[in-house]
Amino acid sequence: MARQIILWMGVSLDGYIEGPDRDISWHRVDEELHQHMNDELGVMGGFLAGRVTHELMAEYWPTAGADPASSPIEVEFAAIWRDMPKTVYSRTLQRADWNTTIVRQVDADEVRALKEQPGGDLALSGADLAAAFMEQDLVDGYRIYVHPVLIGRGKPLFPTTDVVTGLRLAESRTFGNGVVLLRYERDRG
Repeated sequence: MARQIILWMGVSLDGYIEGPDRDISWHRVDEELHQHMNDELGVMGGFLAGRVTHELMAEYWPTAGADPASSPIEVEFAAIWRDMPKTVYSRTLQRADWNTTIVRQVDADEVRALKEQPGGDLALSGADLAAAFMEQDLVDGYRIYVHPVLIGRGKPLFPTTDVVTGLRLAESRTFGNGVVLLRYERDRG
């Protein structure tokens, strides 16, 4: 069975992934949620990200494990991020370290070939990249972490579209901090 592409994002209750000026300070990631993410992301086969998301991650996680102020959960995730194969989609990025391949555009045939390779599912992040994958019907599942906050404006997760995409709820889970995981699978029937 081919591995799946899973859109993996945190959003405010009103549907934004970030506020103005790329503010994500409203995300409610505590120890329980962070450990859950480590457990789930640690078994993935790779990370697929846009340039902005990749650069945000690459700015912090490669050295976070060596920072004495980092918690054990952060040290664990730093190792997961460093070691995980990463594909960054960018027309402008010239170089990327930390087990990262740069791809210039989303090509449906290339993505389907990537899905046929051995390994775990692929975690997709970044709203613009997700929109490109959804436009080509390449997203198999959604893990949306809804944070208990209304931020009013910012970058929405989902673009405006005339396409209706059927989904089936596979799991919901409420964390102690009020974040709710909604895990959906594509309803291709």
